[in-house]
Amino acid sequence: MSPRKPAVAGSFYPSDREQLTSLIKECYLGRLGPGRLPPTDPGTSECVAILSPHAGYEYSGSVAAHCYLHASSLPDPDLIVVVAPNHYGIGSGVSTFESGEWETPLGRMRVDEAAAAKLVRESGIVSFDPEAHRMEHSLEVQLPFLQHIYGDSVPFLPVSLLFQDEGTAATIARALAKVLEGRRAVVVASSDLTHYEPSSVAAEKDSALLEDAAKMDVPSFYSTLERLQVTACGFGAVATVISVARALGMRKGELLKYASSGETTGDNLQVVGYAAMRFV
Repeated sequence: MSPRKPAVAGSFYPSDREQLTSLIKECYLGRLGPGRLPPTDPGTSECVAILSPHAGYEYSGSVAAHCYLHASSLPDPDLIVVVAPNHYGIGSGVSTFESGEWETPLGRMRVDEAAAAKLVRESGIVSFDPEAHRMEHSLEVQLPFLQHIYGDSVPFLPVSLLFQDEGTAATIARALAKVLEGRRAVVVASSDLTHYEPSSVAAEKDSALLEDAAKMDVPSFYSTLERLQVTACGFGAVATVISVARALGMRKGELLKYASSGETTGDNLQVVGYAAMRFV
């Protein structure tokens, strides 16, 4: 099977290997970044769960760097799981890859065939559907950050959600918890938050939603999403990873960084909100 080629290299992030590596380092060390490069001190957990934004690196890369610095506290994972929304409505409701590799300017990441097969078997609703992933950026943009930390040695499991309702998230979470039994894993929820509202409005809405995420309260998370009309594009991915983290024994979320596109563009009338969060 030919590798899945990058869809947004050269737009969301550089297509040149050296330029991409340099930009990732700038995301860590720049004004909005954590101020240091990975790895951080090793932790004691067998799994790491994080929330990361997925806009162009110019806008959200420095926020993402905060959660990837935390991810580097797990020095030798044997699986990486990325759960991301399907923005384009292409393909099946929930999809993964059966096998193969995903290519970025930093190399190729191999799909964990056993994990993918188990996810499909245990969930009953996940399909093998490469077409659903072909154009999608929300999962792809996480991979260079992961490769910068771990290289190409760690296999990964891509999960794309067209259906993001609470029931689907719960079903996928239960299946992923079984997939992760006995594994040392990094689990990533890919989502941006409020879209195209004034920065003050975005911050207020996003703060309420992130408070529910920090409490790991999925029903309240969905209630706040609907009540405040929060236009978070990967809400189902966040809910899925919260439930997975609970199954893995994590009990709270910690907000590492919040910012909006206005801090980069200077336009605070129509911003997109970005958050980095870890579950511990």
